[in-house]
Formats: sequence, structure tokens, C-alpha cells
Amino acid sequence: MKKVKLGRSEVEATRIALGTWTIGSKGGGGTDEDASIQTIQAAFSRGITTIDTAPTCGKGLSEELVGKAMTCSHVPRDELVLATKAGMNWTGEDRYKGSRPDQLEEDLENSMKRLQTDYIDIYQIHWPDSDFSIKETAEKMRSFYESGRIRAIGVSHFSPEQMDEWQNYAPIHTAQMHLNMLQRYLIDWFEYSHNHEIATLSRGSLAHGMLTGTFDKHPSLPQEEFPGNSGLFQGVRFSQLVDAVESVKKFAAERGHDLIPLAIRWLLDHKPGADVALWGAGTPSQLAGVEDADEFQLSREDLWMIDEILYSHTNDLRNGTLKEFSPLVRSDM
Repeated sequence: MKKVKLGRSEVEATRIALGTWTIGSKGGGGTDEDASIQTIQAAFSRGITTIDTAPTCGKGLSEELVGKAMTCSHVPRDELVLATKAGMNWTGEDRYKGSRPDQLEEDLENSMKRLQTDYIDIYQIHWPDSDFSIKETAEKMRSFYESGRIRAIGVSHFSPEQMDEWQNYAPIHTAQMHLNMLQRYLIDWFEYSHNHEIATLSRGSLAHGMLTGTFDKHPSLPQEEFPGNSGLFQGVRFSQLVDAVESVKKFAAERGHDLIPLAIRWLLDHKPGADVALWGAGTPSQLAGVEDADEFQLSREDLWMIDEILYSHTNDLRNGTLKEFSPLVRSDM
């Protein structure tokens, strides 16, 4: 599995990482402990040695299952890259932001205990917290980094302006943000990160399942139960995007690929794109296609053709009239 150095840190991560949002989470199919551990171990066997998790995934259960999978695998700890997050906590079913320095200290200790490790490779602030200054949070994270308890400092969902301020007090090695070929509303944030030598991790790689190609125009799920709160699943646009995705699926098949590996490859080859793409899986079978995504590349012409296919189905995509969609600038290709 190909690797990339993360910003100015010494961490090298596989360009495809296992995303564990569904592992251990309510309703995600991850409450089966054996299946969850098998999924993580299947990722290891396929060459994925980078895992992204968070305490809020199953109220710590996801981290615990990652820790258990590590202890019963044959992969040395120094060959694994563990990414987790701080600054989000919960009371009952309610989640809340909490980046108070002493809370971050507690978050780190709890995550290391659940993950059964004495250091975290990529430690990320889950969300900006307006109740505490960026200075306070950044300086605490810098203390973790300088003490060796974390190997890289990450932020998640931070705007360029917030990252600018953060870097007055501490380095940023990684930024995790939302990106896929249908939703590019944060493309400027990716460009900012690359211009400032901050490695990017993309979440939402498959557009809430739209880029799996499993939806049709007459879905069995009620509208309110579609994944996420995405505008992808609303009104006429939904029908148009089903057609668009089907056309991209045919484009992939003509080149000997399935849709999901193509969607991941788009993230890795698009400029600006992701240094690391998160591949979410809750069962071993959901990792099918990982090796293919790692092995081929999309040319500039391929990327242009994919955009033309998407644009042909909806003016929203071509004209960039919706916030969710930002057309690729051809001069960047």
C-alpha cells in the first residue's frame, strides 16, 4: 500500500486509511465485536496500516475494538498509524464540544487506554470550540507533541482562517475535511492545506453512500432516513445524481474498475485532493476493491471526463450554483 509523509511530521501513512465510524457505533452494524475486529484485521492484511477513529464513535467502543484488534494482530505497533480525536464528549446520547486544556489531557489518557498504546500517531481536535481560545487549545496540543505522546498534530473541520491563527502557537501536520467528487464545497480548504504543507485526510469519501451506486430512483428508505442530512438526497437533484453516478459507474467498468475504487482514486488524484482517503468499513466484505484503488491512477483526461459526465446530468454541478458543488477549474488540470 502506497504511503505519504504527513506534512512536516515524521509520520508516514498509507494513502488509504480505514475509517471506523461504523465500527462500534449505534446503528452502524459495528456492535458485533468479532466482526469489527475481523474488519480491522482484514484492513491490515490488505496493506492498510492507518486507522482513523474517535472517542465519539460508539462512546469509546470503536477505539476499544481497534485496540483489541491491534493486540491480537501480528502487525508491529511501530508499523501502524493510529489517528484519533479530542475535544468531543458526551452525556447520555448528547454530544458536545469540550477543548478545555484539562479536558484534552483526560481525552488523551482515555484514548491511549482504550487503544492500548502509550502514544497516538495523529491526534486531532474534532471540531473548533468557540468556548475556548485557539491559543489555549493549540498550546496544549503542542505540549502533547513535544512530550512525545503524540507524533503529529491534527485539526478537523477547521477553516483556513482558524488554521492560520492556530499556527501562531503550534504546528498543524494534518487537516481532516469533507470531500468527494459530488461534494467539493471545501475544495479551497484543501488547497490552503496543500499550500501550507498540511497533509489532508478526506472523510465522506462516498458521499453518504451515493457513490456506492446502490441507490435507484425509487429508494426503499423514507426520505427522512437517508444517510446524513445531505442535500444530495433531495428532490429532482436525487434522481439526476442517480443517473450521473450510474454513468460514472459505466465509465469505471469500461476501464476495468468498480465504482468505489474509482471514487477513492478520484480523491487521491484530484488537484487539490486528499493525501489520505478514509475508506469506511464495518465488515470485511466492505473492503473489496481496496487493492485496486491503490494500484491504478486517473489521468488528467480521466478527471476531466468524469466531470463532463457529472455535469451532463445536472446544471447544479456544471454551474456550481449550489454550495455543495464546486466545478473543477480546467486550468488546474
